[in-house]
Amino acid sequence: MFKPFANDTDVLNIAGDAINIANRKTRVTISGDMAIARDQAGLANALALQKVIDAIVEALQNDSALPARLADEPPAPTGSAGNPFI
Repeated sequence: MFKPFANDTDVLNIAGDAINIANRKTRVTISGDMAIARDQAGLANALALQKVIDAIVEALQNDSALPARLADEPPAPTGSAGNPFI
């Protein structure tokens, strides 16, 4: 069973390797591209994805020490930069 934010090693694949979910202690990365067809296989894929998303949301909602922002996140950009290609 996938337990979000539990370790830095778990990787879960949905629909073969169409969707990859990589677990880390500070974030869960979801990557890939999956079409959900209107058939039994599509339903199974959608339910698998929903199960993971629900587990992530539950873990976040139950974290009493959930920070507003991770300390390792870069600060929001300020101002603007000129286009170096002009």
